[in-house]
Amino acid sequence: MSATFEKPDVVEVDDTQEDIIGHIDTMATAPGTSYESFAHLDEKKILRKMDIRLIPMLALLYLLSFLDRGNIGNAKIEGLQEDLKMTDDQYNLCLTVFFFAYAAFEVPSNLLLKRLRPSRWLPTIMVAWGIVMTLMGIVQNFQGLLSARLFLGVTEAGLYPGCAYYLTMWYCRREIQLRQAMFFSAGSIAGAFSGLLAFAIAKLDGLGGLEGWRWIFILEGLATVVVAIAAFFLLYDFPETATFLTEEERAFVIFRLKYQGQSEDKDEGSVQVAQADEFEWKYVWAAFKDWQIWVNIFVYWGIVCPLYGISLFLPSIIKNLGYVSSTAQLLTVPIYVTAALLAIVVAYFSDRVGKRSPFVVTCMCAILVGFILCISTSNPGAVYAGVFIAAAGLYPAFAGNIAWLSNNLAGGYKRSAGMAIQIGVGNLGGAFASNFYRQKDSPRYILGHALELGFTSVGLIAAVILIVSYSRINKKRAKIVREGGHNQFTPEELSAKGDRAVTFRYVY
Repeated sequence: MSATFEKPDVVEVDDTQEDIIGHIDTMATAPGTSYESFAHLDEKKILRKMDIRLIPMLALLYLLSFLDRGNIGNAKIEGLQEDLKMTDDQYNLCLTVFFFAYAAFEVPSNLLLKRLRPSRWLPTIMVAWGIVMTLMGIVQNFQGLLSARLFLGVTEAGLYPGCAYYLTMWYCRREIQLRQAMFFSAGSIAGAFSGLLAFAIAKLDGLGGLEGWRWIFILEGLATVVVAIAAFFLLYDFPETATFLTEEERAFVIFRLKYQGQSEDKDEGSVQVAQADEFEWKYVWAAFKDWQIWVNIFVYWGIVCPLYGISLFLPSIIKNLGYVSSTAQLLTVPIYVTAALLAIVVAYFSDRVGKRSPFVVTCMCAILVGFILCISTSNPGAVYAGVFIAAAGLYPAFAGNIAWLSNNLAGGYKRSAGMAIQIGVGNLGGAFASNFYRQKDSPRYILGHALELGFTSVGLIAAVILIVSYSRINKKRAKIVREGGHNQFTPEELSAKGDRAVTFRYVY
């Protein structure tokens, strides 16, 4: 991924830590430093150290995040809508309002992550949404649930884009999708775990005078708060201050992040230019004006609309095939487990070959096949197979698309803002999907399946546009470099241009 490590704007560090950061930066950027300078280090061993310390904790955080935003679907089939005397439209509005708040606060949250330490910011917002989730278990009417979902969106907004961006501070372009998939697949596991957990918690119905669906919110919210408190002590901040790495290993991690994404083709010559890492507002505005982010959002919608359609309504879709609530909860499990495994397998091969688009496009075609199967028959087994196939394509495609854009944004602050825009505006697709599956359309939900097909088709068209554009730009830049055109720019100017520099190559 074209990530660079940026020295964080952290005010609350002591002089000793500042000295360490400065010393490591100097080691990584000293004149004459090259990959040969670190040839004696075991890169695979360093990556294993990072994987063990970073991925499990991030996966747990995201598992709880996805569990808390999606468990309303499990609560619904346990009686939430009837007990709160809500209409179908009111229930869908409670789903929708979450995504508007979620989208609005993602960019500010990611910029705050740059100024505050991840080990403080991420657990803080997690405590906040855990409290909101717990209180959701005592709402008494539509207005109370609507308010709780609104605040859940505000507090959860920073977690996924923050974690996705955080990984780019540690891993290079050809390593990032596997780690994104390992982290994101926790969302799929959350889907499976949600069904099992809801099945078990619902048996507490009547305990303390509370319905079973209330206990789903209360217990899962309390679990989030407990894990958030532990995260204050278990999360690491940045490579420069990672105590599990030696000073030389830290310098190597920073070096390889700074100089990735530049042309290394033998026909072009090797061009080594450090990417800019200081904060300037122009990098944030550059993200808002970057065409590739906005085209990618259509790809994102083509994936995230079906993703939220599945995660929010899968228990209801399966129940309306003729199953009782407990069986419907359990039948969601194999779908999510398979999707999680496929996300990791696809990411592994995507990183191995250094390509994103072939895997994203193939998975989106699987999504189309799944929903075509759902819409073309009323046979319960065929419909179940259709949502199974669609989910199997959704989770690998989602992780691949996040990695694809982040690979192509250079400069830390631009990447931070760009990924937040992609995920923030993209997650408005969740607001759309919240209204696709109407109860009056059950059991076949033809309108919902048709809308998912439409969004995925538009996403595929946008993916083709990106592929053609990236290929054309790369060829044009390669020609300029071969002719020595990059020599008219100083290294500082090329650094400031980020992914717009003639030495930068897009991944597709």
